Amino acid sequence: MAEMTYRQALHDTLREELLRDANVFLMGEEIGNFEGSYKITAGLLKEFGAKRVVDTPICENGFVGMATGAAMLGLRPVVEIMTINFIILAMDEIVNHAAKIYYMFGGQCPIPLVIRTPGGGGQQLAATHSQNLEVWFAHIPGLKVVAPSTPADAKGMLRTAIRDNNPVIFLENLALYNTKGEVPDGLYTIPFGKANVTKEGRDLTIISYSRMAAVALDVARRLERESALSIEVVDIRSLRPLDKETIVNSVRKTGRAIVFEEDWRSYGIGAELAAMLQEEAFDSLDAPIKRVASIEVPLPYSKQLELAALTGAKQLMEAINELAPRRRR
Repeated sequence: MAEMTYRQALHDTLREELLRDANVFLMGEEIGNFEGSYKITAGLLKEFGAKRVVDTPICENGFVGMATGAAMLGLRPVVEIMTINFIILAMDEIVNHAAKIYYMFGGQCPIPLVIRTPGGGGQQLAATHSQNLEVWFAHIPGLKVVAPSTPADAKGMLRTAIRDNNPVIFLENLALYNTKGEVPDGLYTIPFGKANVTKEGRDLTIISYSRMAAVALDVARRLERESALSIEVVDIRSLRPLDKETIVNSVRKTGRAIVFEEDWRSYGIGAELAAMLQEEAFDSLDAPIKRVASIEVPLPYSKQLELAALTGAKQLMEAINELAPRRRR
């Protein structure tokens, strides 16, 4: 398997799908001549031309609406929204149209639309450019929402998204773009609704996604070396549909659960997971479910304050020590 960055995995998948299917095309602000704010689309305008790589005006509601119409007519648009914070301008097109047309038309009109968008904090982009808004979309029937944490998952899940006949919100974390990992060869896909147990364990389960899943794996490995604490890590990667079976089976095995997310704590993905585990695995729990999330403030611009507001390895380790103190087995 080749090693590549998360960024390269996304780029290669877009290129491969553009080559494979003439109905696939890209849309977004400055994705062509400028090659995208994060260079995911570097070189694609030159290779495929302006009909396949479309630079749009700064008008999210306009080009997301256009992409929805294109999908209704049988094309397969992949929209890049420069940051998830700008997606707010296209909420009507996504929530009231893209998510509902397939259902309202009795299955006669699929909407094979992918919306790629990065989010997350830690980049000193201040309060209006550093949010994690995934729970908004995971709440909506008719949308599929995925948040891969590794280059391999990014490649396999983006290909699945492009080939799906439903609208998919494909979430990327800015801090993941330069991370590296092994990526399988070939045009492989990863099914939605299937979590990945990235590390087996027996003492407790950490449930996470996107960048925090990578942090959780690092913390779990470190604690196992230092204290022999055996931690299982479940990367849910697909927020909707959600793989309840894998999550519940893990918690039934370990008896303890921590939900770890970069999002704000209240009403978030973690709240949904905690409620689901209370319903499905209550009799197996040896301790209350813990949630670890970011402080509920608009994210500051100051680097020191930003880091103080964001959750991370330190907060996760504190939660682990409270739930299952380090001990030799």
